Amino acid sequence: MKKSHLLALIAIAAAVGIIISTTGDASSYVDFQTASVMAKEGNLKSIHIVGELKKDPSGQVLGLEKSADNLSFSFLLIDEQGNEQKVIHQEPLPPDFLRSEKIVIIGHYVSDIFLAEKILLKCPSKYQDNTLKNT
Repeated sequence: MKKSHLLALIAIAAAVGIIISTTGDASSYVDFQTASVMAKEGNLKSIHIVGELKKDPSGQVLGLEKSADNLSFSFLLIDEQGNEQKVIHQEPLPPDFLRSEKIVIIGHYVSDIFLAEKILLKCPSKYQDNTLKNT
C-alpha cells in the first residue's frame, strides 16, 4: 500500500472519529417537562427550549426580575407545549430581550429552576414589509 493511501485512510478515520465524538455532545430541542425528567434522571447536558415571554393582555412582560447589580436576571418563559417555567440567566439583559418574538434558551435544570447558559432571540425583523400593497 502506498504511503499516500495510508495517510488518506488515517485522515478519514480521524474525521469519522471527530464527527462521532461531537454528535454525542450535541444538545437537543425539548420542552420544560422533558427537560425536567432528563434532569431528574441525572442527565445534565445542555438542551434547547423554544418559547415566548409571559405577557399580560396589554403585552407587558410578566415575571422579569433583574439583580441589584444588573449582571443577572430571571424571567418566565412559556414553551411551545404551554408549560411555564422560571429561567435564570447569569448575564446582563440583552438589549432587544423585551421585543423578542421567540426565545431559545440553552441550558439545564438546577433543582426546579432552569439555568440558561445562553439565550438566542428572534426579534421582529426590521426588513419586514409592513405596508399593504394594492392589487
